[in-house]
Amino acid sequence: MSLSDFFQPVSLGQFMPDEGYATVQLGSLIQIHLKEFPELEGPEKPHLVLFGIDDDRKALGNEGCAGGADVVRRQLYSLYSGDYPVKMADLGNIVAGETVKDTYVAVTKVCEELMKADIIPILIGGGQDLTYAQFTAFEKLERKVEVAVVDPRFDLDQHNSEKAALNSQTFLNHIILHEPDFLFNINNIGYQSYFVSREAVDLYEKLYFNATRVGEIAGKIEYAEPLVRSADMLSFDMAAIRFSDAPANANVTPNGLFGQEACQLCRYAGMNDKLSSIGFYEYNPTLDVRRQTATLLAQMIWYFMDGFYNRKNDLPFSPPSSYITYRATLEHEGHELVFVKSKKTDRWWMQVPYFGSKSVNERYYLVPCRFEDYQEALSGEMPDLWWRTHQKLQ
Repeated sequence: MSLSDFFQPVSLGQFMPDEGYATVQLGSLIQIHLKEFPELEGPEKPHLVLFGIDDDRKALGNEGCAGGADVVRRQLYSLYSGDYPVKMADLGNIVAGETVKDTYVAVTKVCEELMKADIIPILIGGGQDLTYAQFTAFEKLERKVEVAVVDPRFDLDQHNSEKAALNSQTFLNHIILHEPDFLFNINNIGYQSYFVSREAVDLYEKLYFNATRVGEIAGKIEYAEPLVRSADMLSFDMAAIRFSDAPANANVTPNGLFGQEACQLCRYAGMNDKLSSIGFYEYNPTLDVRRQTATLLAQMIWYFMDGFYNRKNDLPFSPPSSYITYRATLEHEGHELVFVKSKKTDRWWMQVPYFGSKSVNERYYLVPCRFEDYQEALSGEMPDLWWRTHQKLQ
């Protein structure tokens, strides 16, 4: 089966301006699936691929979010390109399958094939339950995966974890319990404490996952950069953005991220050298006021693109001369912690040693961190991020 079989073409005539798009607008630069399916092979293949998913059957409390992709396209295509050559395609929309499982299979297959071709898929849902299909696309890559979720809640059922039906509020159960197990870590960014039970927080701590409250990054969004940089995939619930900035979601509330903070997170995601897919979920066009949320989501995608085309390829492997190594000794613990800083970007990583059956060629795991983690180690304290990673590697 060809990937084109999964998609309906874009109906460009619904929203293209009468005068068309300027040559430097994205509507002219993106390869759009109109009649011919975009070419995904060869030297001119796209770096990025956009597609919509018209399925909201498991978007609890937010029915109507299935038809969001075309509304976002209207805003996205009108934006002007940054100072880089854009190689991007729009495949159209995956229509809802006969069952929700059919939709999941289609999303997984498409993402899997794109990632095999070294193309990054940008998904516009639909319900956030589609994150599970985005995740299972990594199964055949035979490596552990880190998941970042920007969400005001923990979308899991800690009381009925093994029997919870898959939907937008339980998809993390299915990611955590998926067999075979290839999940390494979950970073929940921007959660709001009054929406999360103490039991759920305890479960995260027991599994050594990371959770960052919206208050911890309010006004200092750069604190979330290492969490985004560690991710192989990112799922963004539009309800994480406050109502005043993005009203088009039935579950949105007065508090949350500001629009510019959401855009900055997306730029961090684009700059992440290891991130292989990103999904934007729960945008509900039936609730949009003057297309405000569609405009913001289009700008978030623009910032992701801008980050991608400004990647620095500074994962600390080689050459050694491109990095500075710092060491901090914890006198009471008897440990020496090793940190690495890129000369190119000033970004930091921690080395956490492997234990057990890992190959001698893989002596440590590199964890994105902040300068403040190094300062904490210098003061004699073990950074919490190091400890959590250490526990997962045992």
